[in-house]
Amino acid sequence: MFTRLLIGLDGSPSADAALEQAIVLARQFKATLVVGHVVERARALPEGTAVLERAAARVRAAGVDAEVALREGDPDTELAALAKETDAVLVGRRGHTTQGAELGATVAALIKIAERNVIVCGARPSPMSACAIAFDGGATARRALDFAARFASIMHSTIHIIYATPDHAAGVQVVGEAEAVLSLQGVAFVTHIEPGTPGEVVARVVERTKCDALFAGAHVTRTGRTSKVTVSHAEEILRHTDIPVVVQP
Repeated sequence: MFTRLLIGLDGSPSADAALEQAIVLARQFKATLVVGHVVERARALPEGTAVLERAAARVRAAGVDAEVALREGDPDTELAALAKETDAVLVGRRGHTTQGAELGATVAALIKIAERNVIVCGARPSPMSACAIAFDGGATARRALDFAARFASIMHSTIHIIYATPDHAAGVQVVGEAEAVLSLQGVAFVTHIEPGTPGEVVARVVERTKCDALFAGAHVTRTGRTSKVTVSHAEEILRHTDIPVVVQP
């Protein structure tokens, strides 16, 4: 499933935590870890090189193959470009506020523009062995479901399907599609249909079930002939959790 993973580093504590998560995931899948760093000015290149060398040494000490990628320019654009050559890009949350996790601008931008899965890591590394999916029946949620099913099959995990709605009967119809997909693939699942916002419901279920990995899709809103990607639900969910969240483009 994963043969090459990209970890984006910026020297922050959250990026350092994401590096640890990337090492865990790379070891599980025997994947190569591409350690990436983007500087906005050429004069910062020597410092960036030092950051990458230290990170690569940590990766190799953990028994994982490492490559380094140093780029100059806009961090969002450059990381998205680097991600095209990998299976997923891992990044850290910025921190926590009284309202929950705070997302940095690069994380929010990557979710919108990256063509690969963006794994937003928590404060501590997770084995990602107990999976949940925030499912709403949308196109990206269906793609996230397919990805989660493959992941859970490899990890031998039950998937917890989570749908936020005050209308339980309507919710049963929505999650029925997810249940059918998982049944056909032989993946065990448990369904949770609860009232509240997506972030609130996901947080409750994750706490109750002790899931340590969450899959979610970005939302696509169509206006006329154009498609605009919105991530309001994904961002809300990210602010309510502190486990790795795999966001499907």
